[in-house]
Amino acid sequence: MFNMAGERPTAAFILSLIGGILILIGSIIVAALASFLGGAIMLVPFVGGFGALIIAFGIIGLVFGIIIIVGATMINSGDPSRVRTGSIIVLIFSILSLIVSGGGFIIGFILALIGSILGLVWKPSERESYRPSYPPPPPPPP
Repeated sequence: MFNMAGERPTAAFILSLIGGILILIGSIIVAALASFLGGAIMLVPFVGGFGALIIAFGIIGLVFGIIIIVGATMINSGDPSRVRTGSIIVLIFSILSLIVSGGGFIIGFILALIGSILGLVWKPSERESYRPSYPPPPPPPP
C-alpha cells in the first residue's frame, strides 16, 4: 500500500529525472552525429560495420534515457517497493548509459546516480508507515 499522506522522495525523483533527460538529450546528439558520421564511415571499405555500431550505440542510449525517466516516475510514486525498484532501474541504466552513450554529458550520469542512491536509502517516516492493528470491536449484545 502506498503512502496516502504524500511523503515521497522528491530529491531522488528530481535528480533522477534531470539525469534521465540529460542522458536522453546526449543520446539524441550521439545518434544524430552517428547517423552523419556513421553513414560516411560506412562508405569506407573494411570499416563499414564500425559506422553501424556507432549508430546502434546512439539508439541504445535513447532507450536507456527513456528507461531512466520511467524509473524516475516510479521513484515518485511514494510506495516503498516501487521507489526501490525505480531506484535500481535508474542505477543500472545510468551506469550502462555512461558506457554506451557518454552518460548525458557525464553530468546526467552523476545526477541519475545520486538520485538512485537517494531513492535506495529513502524510508517513509515511522509516524506514517506504522499503523497499529487493533482487535475488532466486540459484537453488539443481542
